[in-house]
Amino acid sequence: MNSLELARELEALAQSGLHYGKDPYDRERYQRLLELSAELLEQNGTLTRDELHQWRAADFGYATPKVDVRAFCLRDNKVMLVSEKADGGRWTLPGGWADVNQSAAESVVREAKEESGFDVRVKRLLAVWDREKQGNPPPYPYSIYKMFFLCEITGGAATETLETSGVKFFALDELPELSQARVIEKQLRCCFEKVQQGDLSTDFD
Repeated sequence: MNSLELARELEALAQSGLHYGKDPYDRERYQRLLELSAELLEQNGTLTRDELHQWRAADFGYATPKVDVRAFCLRDNKVMLVSEKADGGRWTLPGGWADVNQSAAESVVREAKEESGFDVRVKRLLAVWDREKQGNPPPYPYSIYKMFFLCEITGGAATETLETSGVKFFALDELPELSQARVIEKQLRCCFEKVQQGDLSTDFD
């Protein structure tokens, strides 16, 4: 990790900590992380202190969409789903938030491994959907873009993880109860249809 990547990650950790942290001592620590990231950004020649202050004021004051990535993996025309412990065992495509210093594709590979135990290779982007426009319940207080990647399983094995309690493959007409905060049936149907029809376009809204 180079100094710019390190500074970005420190900045992201500090920003999240200051947003969610309530304990005054924790907030002092997150504030110190901001100072360290500022020093790194300045030393790296990325931003001057004045530019950094202007950028932070704009960044903290204007919320941009979060990015959620999902791996759509087929085996014998059945889709791989994982059972989410945090949602009562309901099922979803493996995935989660994209991480700082990782591309969306790198993030979905990591998430697939962490949640299913399988190694995957990204083949292409199937869809980029606005969660609110898609109607995933419940509504969230921030905007989310959901990116669905067609992935090929290259290794590994189904594994229970800290976040998931099962990994199974389901036909489209045999879908289990879905974790709808993460994926809804119409999204799975669209992904199935695009793959089966050889549609190489990327769906979006």
